[in-house]
Amino acid sequence: MAYALHFAASMLACWLIAQVLARSTWTWRSPRVAIVCWQAVGLALGLSAMGLPMAVGLAAYERSTGSALVALATDLSHGTLPVGVGAPQLAAVGVGFGIGAVLLTTTVRSIHGTVRAQRRHRDLLTLVARRDPTVPGALVLDHPSAAAYCLPGVKPRVVVSAGTLDLLDREQLAAVLAHERAHAQERHDLVLLPFTALCRALPWFAWVRAAHERVALLVEMRADDKAREAHADAPLAGALRRFAAAGNRITPAGALGMGDRDLDVRVQRLLVADRPPRLIGAAALTATTTLAALPISLFLS
Repeated sequence: MAYALHFAASMLACWLIAQVLARSTWTWRSPRVAIVCWQAVGLALGLSAMGLPMAVGLAAYERSTGSALVALATDLSHGTLPVGVGAPQLAAVGVGFGIGAVLLTTTVRSIHGTVRAQRRHRDLLTLVARRDPTVPGALVLDHPSAAAYCLPGVKPRVVVSAGTLDLLDREQLAAVLAHERAHAQERHDLVLLPFTALCRALPWFAWVRAAHERVALLVEMRADDKAREAHADAPLAGALRRFAAAGNRITPAGALGMGDRDLDVRVQRLLVADRPPRLIGAAALTATTTLAALPISLFLS
């Protein structure tokens, strides 16, 4: 039962660290570090959610979960089970495998649904979008609403609307394009994918949904940082303000949009020149990677 307690402690630690991360503002100054921390928490949560019922069902073996699963498979192949392992214990092990199957299935379904939406939109762009020499490397949609987004994939597309071209000046437009290219270069769609799967697989955890929202905001902040490495803060902040004032913003399914999330917070962040908190970031990375290593060691030892 000690291994079950370790998995339970890992889940509790996931919740506690998630609360700290969600309430911390240092993450806004180091979005890349914060994203890695959130990924470690998500990995630990998924493995612990699988491991807890398995460890309960395998308690009679008094071994690590991985070794106990091997022993259980051997016993089942010989048609014998040790004392203390019966139908309830096998059901608990089955629940653990079920959670793993749900996680895998939701991940595959998320990938499939996203790829389908991206393919449909990419096909649509070939019909209705146009090239514009004033917007190199991007496609233009003749639509009056404000739209600027990245359609990720093997061949990513950066798309802006005619409404956006009317809304922004040249420097602001260049900053927006750099923001969207950052999404494509760093594959932020793949960063969000595990959290989408966790939301679907573990819908009873409200804080998992909150984590997804927080990571989505950090992804936008990370793209903001990449954009202001090539352009000054003011053009990007000005573009965000204009997107906020535009109101009617469009981002299709499967895309990452410039004006999707917390524009006011992102503007304020750009206007405050704070250095990344290296010490706090290093401590957070250490804590979260240790947290992720715990359930992995319980499975592999």
